[in-house]
Amino acid sequence: MKKVICIQHYSSLCGELIIASTEDALCLCDWNDMPCAERSRRRLERLLNAEFRKRSSAVIEEAKRQLDEYFAGKRREFEIPLLPVGTDFQLCVWKALLDIPYGETRSYMEIAKAIGNEKGVRAVAQAIGANGIDIFIPCHRVVGAKHSLTGFAGGLDKKKFLLNLESKAP
Repeated sequence: MKKVICIQHYSSLCGELIIASTEDALCLCDWNDMPCAERSRRRLERLLNAEFRKRSSAVIEEAKRQLDEYFAGKRREFEIPLLPVGTDFQLCVWKALLDIPYGETRSYMEIAKAIGNEKGVRAVAQAIGANGIDIFIPCHRVVGAKHSLTGFAGGLDKKKFLLNLESKAP
């Protein structure tokens, strides 16, 4: 029998997100109508042996509440259980992203060094691109060399919006 993943839409200040959860953890927060979101959904279906159902859950409602606070500039850290689904390497990279403080950025090279794989910058970039729990796992805080805005599954306009939002918070 397949596991059920609840899924809902959330309209943010910079675009529509799809949010999904198992019974007890958030497993998806991605940009709707983007290829990355569809890849993340297929990965969750396959690896969790699950199917999506359009309905809410306590986890989704809490995620929406915390996102509302984040976009209002009132939340700097999320307190929600996460269920990232990926390879061991991806999980390692995504864990490193959680260590980037609100309002700060790190380069792809800095993330590669942080996980002890200085020569794996491209692999780090690919893992970051596969992150299916955007904002909660802050891949938007990763920038290119010399702080250039590069690569973001939701689009560079959204990345710029999120970085500006965090830089303006009191």
